Amino acid sequence: MAPIKQVQVTFDCARPERVARFWCEVLGYVVPAPPEGFATWDDFDRSLPPERRDSGFACVDPSGVGPRLYFQRVPEGKVVKNRVHLDVRVGTGLVGEERVAALEAECARLIALGGVRVRLLLADGFDESCLVMQDIEGNEFCLD
Repeated sequence: MAPIKQVQVTFDCARPERVARFWCEVLGYVVPAPPEGFATWDDFDRSLPPERRDSGFACVDPSGVGPRLYFQRVPEGKVVKNRVHLDVRVGTGLVGEERVAALEAECARLIALGGVRVRLLLADGFDESCLVMQDIEGNEFCLD
């Protein structure tokens, strides 16, 4: 069996483009170019049957290192805690008050984008501090 070379992370959501653009801002990702033959994603979207319009949107790491994120529209809303979540690594190598300050600064930036602060989990001797947040549709993620 060939080794896996790429991973895509897929999010279920109500408004794919809105959530994708939030994550572009969080991670410094970009929206990829539209398919060949289309000047914009809006042009591409208008070419689809009505039931397929606004059904998906993606963002990519401009350096090509991080995974592609794909956001797909689903009819049901979020009901329970995510079983998988992203850790946004903003405090790597930092400890104590310096780490918490970095987490808080990033939290403030993301709240301005529509993110929601859930709770700060302070270091406990085993794990370093992290800050739990939600994106604009309530999906949990951590500032780590």
